[in-house]
Order: sequence, then structure tokens, then C-alpha cells
Amino acid sequence: PVTKVTIVSRGMALGYTMSLPSEDRYLHSKTEFEDKIAGMLGGNVSETLVFGDTTTGSSNDIEKATSLARAMVTQYGMSENLGPLAFGKKEEMVFLGREISEQRNYSDEVAAKIDAEVRAIIDNGFNRAKEALTTHREVLDRLAALLIEKETIESDEFESLFEGVVPPRSGGPTPRRSGAVADLPSPEAEVEPEVEEDGAKRRRPGPAPQPA
Repeated sequence: PVTKVTIVSRGMALGYTMSLPSEDRYLHSKTEFEDKIAGMLGGNVSETLVFGDTTTGSSNDIEKATSLARAMVTQYGMSENLGPLAFGKKEEMVFLGREISEQRNYSDEVAAKIDAEVRAIIDNGFNRAKEALTTHREVLDRLAALLIEKETIESDEFESLFEGVVPPRSGGPTPRRSGAVADLPSPEAEVEPEVEEDGAKRRRPGPAPQPA
């Protein structure tokens, strides 16, 4: 959940959104990734809805959304058309600073299918973001006005904007599943707050443990 949103400039960033995961995660689902991609594309969609134009502010989010969509298809077997297959072999070039290169082990025909699947995932995320922001345009405008007035808002103020709009989160914990997924963030990384600064995401240290 979102814990802080600010438009206060810091360095090259014009603002950021900070969020903390509600629980440790070991597995990530296709639905979760699709939701995340829709969220990543929200900034680009918002610019189009409000200004009728786009800026470079969302470029990093677009890059990350595209990378995640490609990983869904080529690493995690989440493409219905291509099935549970992994494409591309990654190799570490130890003598070049452990630079990671990817060796293509599939045909041009398969490459075209991969590109089509990635495009479909991105298009779906864009359409979902557009539908949500169009439906709840009033909430978007209230959020923008509140940020202009206060510059920084905390989680309570942010969530109050959605009262009567979306169902409240359940108070019970989400069932956990044990296991691991290759190349996915470790549980330790997941509990760190994620900061989005003008499309660029940075990790910040989580809260210090409290004594018993």
C-alpha cells in the first residue's frame, strides 16, 4: 500500500510515491504482474487524459513495464500462446566486469511471437489503466489538487480519497505459499519500501525493528 506521495523536488526527481508491501512474498502470480504493469502505465495514461500529450516523465516506468512483460513471456512461462517455455540463455562475461549478455536460442518466427505477446500484455495494461483513471477521473483530480495544496500527503489522506470508490482492504492476512521463483526479488528486498521518483524507482531502508 501507498505510504507517502510528494511532489517536492529532490535532485533530478520532481516527486515520488513510497509504498510498503503488506506482507513477505515468495511467489508472484501472473495476475499480480498484470496489475503492476497497469499501475506502471498510470502516469503515462494520466498525462494523456489531463493534457492530451505525454512527457518524458514516465519513460522509466514504460521501460520497466516492458521489461516485466518480456520477462513474463520469456522467463516465467506466462504466455498462453507460447506456453511454459523459457527463451534466451543468459551468460556472465566474468572478464568484463561480470556483464550479463543474453544468447538468443530461438528463431525469428518465435521472436516475432514474443514481441506480439509483449505488445498484448502492455496494451492490456494500458487499457486497464485508462479505464480505471477515466472512471475515477474525479479522484485523480482531487489527488492532484491536494498535492498542489499540501505538496506531501501520507497514507491516511491518500486512502481517504478512495472512500466510497473502492472496497476497503480485508483485515485478514493473505494466505502464504512457500517456494521460490528464479530471478524474483528476495523476501528481504520485498519488505523494503519502494520509491518512485519521476518514473525512477529507488529502494529506501525499511523501518528499524522495534524492541520486544
